[in-house]
Amino acid sequence: MPDYFHGYAVVGLVAVVGVLFVCVAFAAGRLLRPVVPTPEKMLTYECGVDPVGEGWAHTQIRYYVYAFLYVIFAVDAVFLFPWSTVFAAPGYGGTTLAEMFVFLGFLAVGLLYAYKKGVLEWT
Repeated sequence: MPDYFHGYAVVGLVAVVGVLFVCVAFAAGRLLRPVVPTPEKMLTYECGVDPVGEGWAHTQIRYYVYAFLYVIFAVDAVFLFPWSTVFAAPGYGGTTLAEMFVFLGFLAVGLLYAYKKGVLEWT
């Protein structure tokens, strides 16, 4: 029975050490940092330029959509590499090919939806 719980004890000990490390780092940062608020430090930072105008700026949402589409297709690429190694294994060819077509089909439907909504137009 002690050998069974040994693996859990190691994982628990590493988790406790990790939490303690984070707590110590935050406490050290709080104790060692200087706390001298000045009016200049309380200003909104804009790349070294004094802030001008109001604090809210209008940002085009399409830039976030492009970033989101990139992340989706990057994740797709991450899934393609392990799939290609399993596809070469004997006995898995047809099943993994069908699963990958279903996966790529979902991505194609999402891309088609984005195209139909006009998200992919850069104007």
